[in-house]
Amino acid sequence: MDSPWPGADAAADARRDVHERPPATTTGGAAAQHVPPGREPRTAAEPDADRWRILAVLLVAIFMSLVGVSIVNVGLPSIQEGLGASRTQIQWVLSGYALTFGVVLVAAGRAGDIFGRGFLFVLGVAVFTLASLAAGFASDPAVLTAARFVQGLGSGLLNPQGVGMIQQYFRGAERGQAFGLFGSVVGISVGVGPLLGGLLIHLGGAAEGWRWMFFVNVPLGVLALALAFAWFPRPLLRRGHGRTAAKVLSELDPVGALLLGTAVLALLLPFIEARAATSAWWWALLPAGAALLSAWLLWERRYRAAGRSPMVDLAIFRVRSFSYGSALIGLYFLGVTSVWVLLALYMQQGLGHTALESGLIGLPNALASALAANWAGRHVLRLGRAVVVGGMLSVLLGLALSVLVIQLEGRGIGSEWWLLATLVLVGLGQGAVVSPNQTLSLAEVPLEYAGSSGGIMQTGQRIGTSIGIAVVTAVSFTVLPTAGWAQAITAGFAMIAAVILCALAVGVADLRHRRRAGGRPA
Repeated sequence: MDSPWPGADAAADARRDVHERPPATTTGGAAAQHVPPGREPRTAAEPDADRWRILAVLLVAIFMSLVGVSIVNVGLPSIQEGLGASRTQIQWVLSGYALTFGVVLVAAGRAGDIFGRGFLFVLGVAVFTLASLAAGFASDPAVLTAARFVQGLGSGLLNPQGVGMIQQYFRGAERGQAFGLFGSVVGISVGVGPLLGGLLIHLGGAAEGWRWMFFVNVPLGVLALALAFAWFPRPLLRRGHGRTAAKVLSELDPVGALLLGTAVLALLLPFIEARAATSAWWWALLPAGAALLSAWLLWERRYRAAGRSPMVDLAIFRVRSFSYGSALIGLYFLGVTSVWVLLALYMQQGLGHTALESGLIGLPNALASALAANWAGRHVLRLGRAVVVGGMLSVLLGLALSVLVIQLEGRGIGSEWWLLATLVLVGLGQGAVVSPNQTLSLAEVPLEYAGSSGGIMQTGQRIGTSIGIAVVTAVSFTVLPTAGWAQAITAGFAMIAAVILCALAVGVADLRHRRRAGGRPA
C-alpha cells in the first residue's frame, strides 16, 4: 500500500478526490483519520460557487509576486548606478528576497492551514505591496535590501496559500484546469518581467528607471487586495473554534518551524553567496544545515508520536505521488532556472545587447509556456505523468537546439535571434512540467496539510534554484576565460541538461509505478 492514509490508494484516480473529505475530529491532529468514503456531508462534494473568482484573485497576486522577481534581474546595473551600490550590496538585493521567501514557505503554509488561507494570503499581499513601495523610494542600498527582505516575506506568505486554496476550492478535472491557469500566469509573468523591466529602465533612465520596477507592483497589489476583500469567503481569519491558545500554538509547531527555517537558511546561504569575494566561510554552514534538517525530522516524528499536530506530517512522504513529484520538481528547478541567468549574461555581456533586447529573447518562450500549461491542465488527469515526461523531453530538445544556435553564432554563420524559435520548445516543456506535476503530486495529500505540503514543494524548488544557479554559473565562468562565451554557455547548458535527465528518470520511474499499480494515469 503506497499511502499511509486510508483510501488513498483508491484516490490514485484523482477524480475521486477522497482527500477532499473533511477530516474527522482527532485528539492528536494526525492526518490519518478521515471520514470513510461515502459518509461525507453533501456539502463536501459540492464545489464552491465563487471558486473561479477566488482563482482570479490568486492569479493577480501570483502574477505580481513573480513579475517582482524576474523584473529585478535586468535592473541590477541601473540599481548599481542609481544608488552607487557595491557588487556585494547588489548581491544582497537579490539574496535578501530569496532567503526570506525560502525560509518562511512551509511555516506560512501551515499557518494558513490553521488560521485560514484567505487571511494569510491577504496579509502576504499587503506586506509585499508595502515593501514594493518602500523599495521604489529607497534612498540607499541598505534601505533597498531591507525592503527586499520584507518583499520576500510577503511572497513567502502568499504563495503557499495560492496552492492550498486551489486544493481547497477545486476538485477533479477542474483542479487540473485551475493549476493549468496558474501555470499560464507563471509562464507569462516570468517572460514579461525582464521585458517590462527593460522597458521601464529605457523610459525612466539608467539611474532612476529601476524604481518603477518596484512601483509597478503597487497597483497590482491594491487590485488583489480589493478583489480579495470583495470575493473571498468570510471569515478570512479562522478563529479557535473552542481551541485554547496553547492548542493553537501546539498546532503551529513553533519549534519545528524554527528548526526547518534555520536549516533552509543554512542550506541556501552558501549557494546564494557563492560568487561573493568573501564566500569561503559560508560553506561551513552546509553541514550545520544538514544537522538542523535531521533534527527537524526527528522533532516532527516525536511531535506526532506524542499526539500533537506537527507542522508537516512526514507521512506525506510515504505517498508515492508526493515524494516522486517533490523529487522531480526539485531536480528540475535545480537545472532549468539557470537557463535564463546564462542567457541574460550571454545576451548582455557576451553580445552587448541592451536589457530590453535581452528581455525580448524570452517572450515567445513565455507565451508557449502559458499555452502549454493551459492545455496540460485540461488533460493531466487523463494522461497523467506522461504529460510531465513529455514536457521534459521538449525542454531537452530545446536546449540542444539552442546550443546549436549559440555554436553557429560563435562561428559567425548564424544569428543569436534564432534562439527565439528554439526556446519555444523549452517554453512548451516548461508549461507541461510545473503545474501538471503540482496537480499530480498533491492529488493524494489531505486537505488539512495542503498549505504545508505545497510549501515543502516550493521550498525544494527554492533550494534547487539557488544550488543550480551557483553551480551552473560556476561551470560557465570556469570555461569562459579560455574558451569564450559560446563554449561557456554550452558547458552551462550541458550541465542543465544532465540535471533535467535526472528529473526525467524520476518521472519515468513514477510513470512505470503508476502503470504497474493499475494503469490509471492520474
